[in-house]
Amino acid sequence: MIYLFFSILISTGLFVIFKYFGIYKVDILKAIFINYIVAFSLGFAFAEREFSFAEIPSQPWFFGAVFLGALFVAIFFVMAMTAQRNGVSAASVAGKMSVVIPVFFGVFLYNESVTFLKVIGIIIALIAVYLASVKEDKIATKNAGLLFPILLFLGSGTIDTTLKYMEVMFVPKSDVSIFSGSLFGIAAIFSLSILLIQAFKKREAFGFKNVIAGIALGIPNYFSIVFLIKALQTEGFESSTLFTINNVGTVILSTLVGILIFKEQFSIKNKIGVTLAIVGIVIVALA
Repeated sequence: MIYLFFSILISTGLFVIFKYFGIYKVDILKAIFINYIVAFSLGFAFAEREFSFAEIPSQPWFFGAVFLGALFVAIFFVMAMTAQRNGVSAASVAGKMSVVIPVFFGVFLYNESVTFLKVIGIIIALIAVYLASVKEDKIATKNAGLLFPILLFLGSGTIDTTLKYMEVMFVPKSDVSIFSGSLFGIAAIFSLSILLIQAFKKREAFGFKNVIAGIALGIPNYFSIVFLIKALQTEGFESSTLFTINNVGTVILSTLVGILIFKEQFSIKNKIGVTLAIVGIVIVALA
């Protein structure tokens, strides 16, 4: 249970960090690259066993790590844009209500329970994503839109589903840090490739604040994945139950942070959306 608690806490912290990226005009891609270098280093520094880099490509989880590494780069960028344009709570809801995706696959892949209540909870969750993300003001709607929340919803769900599949099928407990470090290293390669392409088009200094921002992001990012995987390896929890508890905790905490720290304004629709997010995710958990 302690792993689940820290997963909730750190996941909320990621949304807050991305919000500050917007405030301090941090170059998101450069910070994300440094973040992955940091997370990659931590993964191998905390490895549970001795290993050599040469053995990594032959590991059964390697291709899953490649897929996740590429997806991490894309979704981190989307998460940052959602937090900056739609707000911390909207980013949290869009990302965390994606729990409906691993719950859906859990039913088919791991024969987890499915009930009428669980289906109702999923429907409520989808409605909540829209209501929590939409802006009443026409100018805000034009500037923010729903594209990034929707992409975050789908991408986060795919990440959770793939992580669960890799944990069940390929990643032993002795390889959690090595697996995490590998996928972060692969993500660093993908983000570096994008940076190099940008460098050919526009040459500019990397920026010291982008390095600091990347370090600040990389440490919690690494532990967010490690704690989630370790929580998934806890006996006695169905993945659908664990994901729902993790996600509802993050939604509630992120909403409080958005209101108390960033003074985010919520329309009636937004408030209904956040409320429905909590109701929907609780229904799924209880089902």
